[in-house]
Formats: sequence, structure tokens, C-alpha cells
Amino acid sequence: MTAPRFIVGEAGGTLLICDHASNAVPEGIDLGIARPLLDKHIAIDIGAAPLTEALAVRLSAPAILATVSRLVIDLHRQPDHPELVPAMSDGHVIPGNQPQVRDERIARFHAPYHRALAGVIRETRPTLLASIHSFTPRLEQDGAHRPWEIGILSNRDRRAADLAVALLRAAGLPTGDNEPYSGRVLNATLNRHGEATGIPSIAIEVRNDLIGDDGGVARWTDILAPILETIRNSLARDTPLAT
Repeated sequence: MTAPRFIVGEAGGTLLICDHASNAVPEGIDLGIARPLLDKHIAIDIGAAPLTEALAVRLSAPAILATVSRLVIDLHRQPDHPELVPAMSDGHVIPGNQPQVRDERIARFHAPYHRALAGVIRETRPTLLASIHSFTPRLEQDGAHRPWEIGILSNRDRRAADLAVALLRAAGLPTGDNEPYSGRVLNATLNRHGEATGIPSIAIEVRNDLIGDDGGVARWTDILAPILETIRNSLARDTPLAT
């Protein structure tokens, strides 16, 4: 297995999660694609790992970051999801992702990652789970422009999402509520570790052209850190620590 990376922080507050932090292809796996594709959004959430790391430092929060590309296996999908090991992504064929590799990659990467995440949750007893992602301004396949600077995704539990959307819009930021896609459709990690356990959670999607360099990461750290702190403090008044 390729173990996720863990950043130590204070227990009982926010736990940061970055499912798509890496574009690494582990030894023994040949995706059959050109190397430049690994630098695209289909392989990694551009800017998400540096933003997660910066937020962890600013908030003194623990964080867990994946260390394998989502082209190898998408850790933010259920094990039975048809795109867990994608044969195609945004119009690009991934020849090495054949059906026969699925079970081995689940056992090698997906199951250990989610076991590790569950263990971190038990150890840190978070008040809030915040999953950090990025999205591309437009997909290559359909070309539709995505005007939001940030999206907040959630499923049925809206405790954190309603606070986040209100705070971001009050700051004048173009904010999508379950945009650029819906958390009711795609929310696998937080469904499993947040909604199923009663821990408030949100997925934060920042447009990747806004966090593609150090300056952008610093700006969004300044924006998001106080908002996450406000949400955490609000939830802590009403939510017992997870056990």
C-alpha cells in the first residue's frame, strides 16, 4: 500500500482531508498515458495539497492527504462506483485501467486509506471535517465555463455548509452551493466518515486557477482559515465531540 500523509494538529477541532492531493503513480502500475497528463486536473486537484497544508498550519489542525493519483484509484468514490478506477477521464483514455486491476487497487490503496482516515478521526475527535478539493475553470470535454471561485458541497447534513456559504457570500466571493457539482451525488468520503458518524462536514472546492501558485494559496488560506474557525466554534457549541 501507499500510506496517506498525516499532519499532526490539535484534537477536537477541524480535521482537514485531501483525497486528491497527489499525482503519484506507484511502482508496478502502468497507466499507459503520456507523462504530461499527470499534471492535469484529471490526475490531481491542482493546488489542493498546498492549500490543505497551509490551512493545517494556520489552524493548528490535523490533516490527512492521499499519496496516490486519482487516475490510479479515486479515493473519493465508493468501492462499487463505476469510475473508481477510471477507464476514461475528461475525454482522455486510461489504457492501464482495465477491470481486472480493480480489486487489487482497492485492497492496496482504497481500503487502507479509508481505514487510516477512520483511525485519525477516532484519535482527533473532530468537531468538523473539511475536505479540500479544486476544480478546473472548464472541462476539456464540454468546455462549459464555471464562474464560481469556490463551491461548498454537502449531502443531507447542512450544518456546516449553510454557515460556509453564508460567510463566503457575505465576503463578496462568487460561491456555488453544491456547485460545480452536487454533494448529494458525489460525496463519498464525507458520507462515509461524516454523515454516517454524525460529524458535521463540508467539501470545499476552490477553482484551481486561483490556487495554482504560492500567492493564490496564501490568499485563500487567509480567506478560509477564519471561516473554518468560525464554523468550528459555532458547531462546537452545539455538537458533542465525536468518540
